[in-house]
Amino acid sequence: MARARLACLLTLLSTHCYFSVFAVVLTTDNDSPWTDEFDKIELSCLIDSISTPNPRIEWKKIKNGGPSYVYFDKKISGDLENRAVIREPATLVITNATRSDTAKYRCEVTAADDQKSVDEIVINLTVRVKPVTPKCSVPKSVPVGKSAELSCVEEEGFPKSQYQWFKGREEIPDDPKTSPKFFNSSYTLNAETGTLKFIAVRKEDAGEYFCRAKNHAGAAECPHQMMEVYDIDIVGIVLGVLVVVVVLLCITVGICCAYKRGYFASQKQTGNNYKVPSKGDGVDYVRTDDEGDFRHKSSFVI
Repeated sequence: MARARLACLLTLLSTHCYFSVFAVVLTTDNDSPWTDEFDKIELSCLIDSISTPNPRIEWKKIKNGGPSYVYFDKKISGDLENRAVIREPATLVITNATRSDTAKYRCEVTAADDQKSVDEIVINLTVRVKPVTPKCSVPKSVPVGKSAELSCVEEEGFPKSQYQWFKGREEIPDDPKTSPKFFNSSYTLNAETGTLKFIAVRKEDAGEYFCRAKNHAGAAECPHQMMEVYDIDIVGIVLGVLVVVVVLLCITVGICCAYKRGYFASQKQTGNNYKVPSKGDGVDYVRTDDEGDFRHKSSFVI
């Protein structure tokens, strides 16, 4: 009985060894690595088991829906040419990563002598890019009580930048009620779009503003810009309106006087200045009731 059990155990072990030896199996230390732009990064492709002495190793870059070779026939090619090497047995080392290297990479190993002859792993690489100086827009002057919008845009950083606004050196919080310095201010701050909107500007909101764009790779700031807040001169506005009204009245009176004095009188003929033409031409002229309309009759002189 013991011998039978031992024989069965040996059979199971030999079967397990058969499948483990005659199957290529790949693993990786990290299937989602990241690095900063221009730094070095390794895409590990480890062969756990294989029996074929010289397997075929390929690396493909998968981006925009289609794969392209970056390692084939023992040569680096494509986007990684002169920027990558293979570290035995199958790890891909990128020596100078760029933003365009962000993609999925597939390591494929083919072992012709193994029962399971092909295996592959996919690695998702992210190359982080530091933000550049953002473009900021701050209104130069705003009247008290009016709205104002400050904008901040940066499009180079990856992952996408988040935004912070500062007044002087003080960071403006998302909620003004959380800070004693901004408690009485009324604004909304969107860290995703970089927009700071004042609903009703106060005199205390005047000052220097700047924006910071940041991500995991670093941060960048735009130059400080001054926003002035001024009071609306109600008295001046009223006086200005009164001056305009007085000028319009003067023009109207002047036009009326000109009409009364005949400067704009019509030059049409009237009954007082009508003169009867001479009868030397043998024609009698008869004036009709309509002003300015004449007709004539032919007559013969006896």
